[in-house]
Amino acid sequence: MPTLTESEFKRFQKLMFDEAGVTLPSSKKALVSGRLAKRLKLHGCGSFGAYYDLLSTDASEHQWAVDLLTTNETYFFREPKHFEFLRDEILKAHPSSRPFRAWSAASSSGEEPYSLAMLLGDVLGSNTWEVIGSDISMQVLEKAERGLYPLARTNHMPPGYLKRFCLKGTGTHAGKLLVSRNLRERVKFMQVNLNAELPKLGQFDVIFLRNVMIYFSAETKAQVVRRVLAQLRPGGHFFIGHSESLNGITDGLELVRPSVYRKPA
Repeated sequence: MPTLTESEFKRFQKLMFDEAGVTLPSSKKALVSGRLAKRLKLHGCGSFGAYYDLLSTDASEHQWAVDLLTTNETYFFREPKHFEFLRDEILKAHPSSRPFRAWSAASSSGEEPYSLAMLLGDVLGSNTWEVIGSDISMQVLEKAERGLYPLARTNHMPPGYLKRFCLKGTGTHAGKLLVSRNLRERVKFMQVNLNAELPKLGQFDVIFLRNVMIYFSAETKAQVVRRVLAQLRPGGHFFIGHSESLNGITDGLELVRPSVYRKPA
């Protein structure tokens, strides 16, 4: 396998920052090399530089590269205290006369928006609610729409949800689950680049933007948060990852508890 040189790595660093606002530190050099190696082999590129040059003429491969370098591992009901707060505080106070809308703004392969949908289905039942999941990666969005996952990702799922909202795989799908069709139909997935002008999505009661801002520079993070918060309804809640911070860029948000903010009504 060709070696990823420092100058080649800098080109991919610039690509990811310009394309998605993602900052790739030097510690990610091995990750870039490992994730792109098969693509070099597939296209017969003798160096990472040659592969980079290919991206400027092949839009499909350009998307593949972005997908590979932005994909992160996730699981159902990650950081469960967020979902407990949503269930016990936010949903209990939500007026039944108004639809509840939730946005998983960096949804990756779909576990987060489906977790939201399970909770809304459980608490709100047949009342009107909607979940949107978005990501920059078309590859993970296609996985999300299929709704097929390893059972190992359900360790934090509340008791009874697996049986109620999922089908257990058999035969070639043993060890996997399929999110039920009824639930899949309640979740809409779309490609959204948070580092660019956002499409018209409407106003949301809750927005989850978790475990993605750690890849942004301070300036990019401030810009992304500003764009996303414009989609949050006054009185709505904004969730970030437990390891993340909004220091200096809260934009008037009220800190409700660690990593949970409220937009003043």
